[in-house]
Amino acid sequence: MRRKGHSHGAVSPCAACKLLRRKCVKECVFAPYFPAKEPYKFAIVHRIFGASNVNKMLQVLSENHRSDAVNSIVYEANARVQDPVYGCVGIISSLQGQLETLQTQLAFAQAELVHMKTLHRIDTKPPPYMASGISLPANKDLSNDIDMAFVYENGVGESLWSC
Repeated sequence: MRRKGHSHGAVSPCAACKLLRRKCVKECVFAPYFPAKEPYKFAIVHRIFGASNVNKMLQVLSENHRSDAVNSIVYEANARVQDPVYGCVGIISSLQGQLETLQTQLAFAQAELVHMKTLHRIDTKPPPYMASGISLPANKDLSNDIDMAFVYENGVGESLWSC
């Protein structure tokens, strides 16, 4: 048995029309953005902004911008439910604070990494006075050389006899 007023294969009204208890017409501005499967979306938006205000906002916008506007309105409405005073601004402030904290932690970690690399280089380079860091010039006979010199890895020599 069919109910009065419903034709065979009729589509259910959008979430907005269902909540507002009105007939969903073919030109309903809410239907593309508030499907019947997601009634909570329109319920929150209606509670925060009101159906009339949302309708006015959507009527002013071109159709290609309405989807983005509805997404923003739903996001703002959810933020207002969570934080009635600050809404999205509270979320943005919180995220900026987290970003600053993470940037500070990153700077400390990078400084510590540079410090550790510096310490590692110092530990792996032999001091200039150790024998393992000494290299003698190749193809040079030092047996007759009175002014003997140590030549280090960096090529700088130091005379043993100079004071």
